[in-house]
Amino acid sequence: MLTPSDKTLDTLNFDNRFTRELPADPALANHRREVTGACYSRVKPKKMANPALVAYAREMAEALGFSPETCESERFTEIFSGNRLLPGMDPYAMCYGGHQFGNWAGQLGDGRAINLGEVVNQHGNRWALQLKGAGPTPYSRMADGFAVLRSSVREFLCSEAMFHLGVPTTRALSLVTTGETVMRDMFYDGHPQQEPGAIVCRAAPSFTRFGNFQILAARGETEILKQLADYTLRTDFPHLVQSSGEISKETILAWFDEVCQKTAEMIVHWMRVGFVHGVMNTDNMSILGLTIDYGPYGWIDHYDPNWTPNTTDAQGRRYRFSHQPQIAQWNLLQLAYAIHPLVGETEPFEASLNQYAQTYESQWQLMMAQKLGLKTYDPESDESLISDLLSLLQMLETDMTIFFRNLAHMDLNGTPIKEVTDDALMTPLLEAYYGSDPLSETHRTKTTAWLRQYLTRLQTDGLENDIRRKKMNAVNPKYVLRNYLAQLAIDKSEQGDHTMVNDLLEVLRRPYDEQPKNEQYAKKRPDWARTRAGCSMLSCSS
Repeated sequence: MLTPSDKTLDTLNFDNRFTRELPADPALANHRREVTGACYSRVKPKKMANPALVAYAREMAEALGFSPETCESERFTEIFSGNRLLPGMDPYAMCYGGHQFGNWAGQLGDGRAINLGEVVNQHGNRWALQLKGAGPTPYSRMADGFAVLRSSVREFLCSEAMFHLGVPTTRALSLVTTGETVMRDMFYDGHPQQEPGAIVCRAAPSFTRFGNFQILAARGETEILKQLADYTLRTDFPHLVQSSGEISKETILAWFDEVCQKTAEMIVHWMRVGFVHGVMNTDNMSILGLTIDYGPYGWIDHYDPNWTPNTTDAQGRRYRFSHQPQIAQWNLLQLAYAIHPLVGETEPFEASLNQYAQTYESQWQLMMAQKLGLKTYDPESDESLISDLLSLLQMLETDMTIFFRNLAHMDLNGTPIKEVTDDALMTPLLEAYYGSDPLSETHRTKTTAWLRQYLTRLQTDGLENDIRRKKMNAVNPKYVLRNYLAQLAIDKSEQGDHTMVNDLLEVLRRPYDEQPKNEQYAKKRPDWARTRAGCSMLSCSS
């Protein structure tokens, strides 16, 4: 007999517009193959041996109308492990292609993700629900369609951490273990091991990627390309569709322009919090400007613009921290090539791509001014102020998160700047430096010179200390999902202890707040984590 909390699951309103309006793969057999003339293939999740709930995200659950009792019920676990389908669900895997590390890879698709359907909640918001790790699909290529616990913990925690940081992102509803093991070669060194399996239920208004359009264009399936563009505009960008319902060339160009703008805004947020995606292939770019596919990502510990968290990218460093804005523009260019047949003109796309660069630059400047507590960005004074600071951060192996958070402690208390001692200037920042004695006399001199320049700049704004600190603390997080913290949670979770996963989830719900009882989660990377796998770099193995 169903309890009231169980019955809540039956009230989900599945709209499933994607499968209703777009062409399906006519073949129903679930085996690896090239899928042509379709946007998706229908496929059902594999039943798991003994699924168990690890954690769920409160805010995402509330958006779907779920109470804690519902999320903690056995039926919830059965459904979001793929063991039970609700009436109205229409499971499918998307067909898409993409450029991987700059090279066209052909058909990729949802190799380990199965969409359960699209829910319209009580507020009229659309949420596509997707299980990652629920079994093979026609797009699984040489993989098995499953996911391991370590990568699932990372995806679950990061999705919600990014949401609370204010970064545009796909979301995560739940994390469950499957009761089964999965064979993975974590280091690609010929030593595979059995690892515990897990499934994340991901949620987003849409999981459509640049690659969904690319595969259709590459195959010359222009009519289906137009269908997908029309669907995307009417479903995800209805404000761009004319009142007559007509979708013209101008509508498509306005859409591309908005995708460029949303992507620029997303990348600015990545740079603000020190996030490195690690695998910015075109199939990992959301049409909505959302962070998607949390694989070998990482947070900048010590500031290094050339750092990439992805072992596969270690040599070329294509997806390094500082290169993310340029890669996003390159990916947008590939999207432009894909939808060009629907427009037939080149100049408007070029204008949008140029506007992307301008939007990114202006928003990055404003963001950096906000991180420094300035009222606005003044190019005459702030261009050199910021560039000098970034050089110092890299030179001194400085923890980016702690540095900007502690910079707010600088005190404009009326004492003339020239009378403030070097020690007084440096004290608030010492916590941010790695090493037992990180500052040489030369570095200390350069840093205090910059700090005096910075304080002089703050004086021109005339903001009171408390107001400036509140503004800085609202954009400079104290708590981020540091790589070593995620790994510690994984280590415990693989032993059956999921408390740290839930503890981190709770801490990361308030990343900008002082949390005196959780100071241990704000500490910089310990020495033991400098080179340990999972704490420094990761592979794409999941």
